[in-house]
Amino acid sequence: MMRSLWTAASGMIAQQTNLDTVANNLSNVNTVGYKKDTVEFKSLLYQTLQSPSTNNAAENKPVPAQVGLGTRTASITTVFSQGSLQSTDNNTYMAIEGNGFYKIQDKEGNICYTRDGSFVLQPVATGTMLCTSSGDPVLDQNNNTIIISSEYKVDDFIVDIEGNLFVSSGLDREIPLTQTLNGQEYQQKIGLVQFNNPAGLDSVGNNLYQVTVASGDPLEESANQALKKSRIHQQYLEMSNVQVADEMVNMIVAQRAYEMNSKAIQASDEMLQQANNLRR
Repeated sequence: MMRSLWTAASGMIAQQTNLDTVANNLSNVNTVGYKKDTVEFKSLLYQTLQSPSTNNAAENKPVPAQVGLGTRTASITTVFSQGSLQSTDNNTYMAIEGNGFYKIQDKEGNICYTRDGSFVLQPVATGTMLCTSSGDPVLDQNNNTIIISSEYKVDDFIVDIEGNLFVSSGLDREIPLTQTLNGQEYQQKIGLVQFNNPAGLDSVGNNLYQVTVASGDPLEESANQALKKSRIHQQYLEMSNVQVADEMVNMIVAQRAYEMNSKAIQASDEMLQQANNLRR
């Protein structure tokens, strides 16, 4: 069997993955906080036809003769570049400017991370809780839920640029939103973390990510003075960082590469057909 058949087939499979990734990016062009993916490739094994030392006649040869066996997908990397900020009229919407991630508690009690700041207020027994549109609680710097007591005005919920939370007491003044931890009261602020390698995070859907060995442990911004602090903008949303023009170019490149690999398979098939017809 000709090597070119399997080599070109591996190229078609790799370009199909590339096109799948481009299609996913385009489908999420308006998804809040979405980060685009890029596909990287690597070559497969090489077959050595001649060693670099000698040729078939045992003569010295400075370079080898090797034939590659195709390509495969090496990785699909998420690019965490800053998305554009879009102004809104919603008081609970927030956008991160910087490298931070919000902390979210999912239905199983695990802590996940997101850049999607389209939060809402949900009534609970003790007041109103800040959560995602799916109902998952947003956590503060100490992994506690953010609940506004019913004695305060929910409409006057305020977040400053450092993530500190304030509410209105009804006396035309703002007071810090507080929580108790180990018997000590502290002011709540939006919990923001960073990662040494955010590309290593595991995407679990719904704009949520989970920690992996590759990403490293989360670094709490409020507790780590070495980190460059992120800024929070209330009544803004961070949009997707997908550039439509770039993705359309990537789609055309993937399509042309797919076509060229298919042409290589057709050429190999015609060569095999010619070889089979030699005996006639």
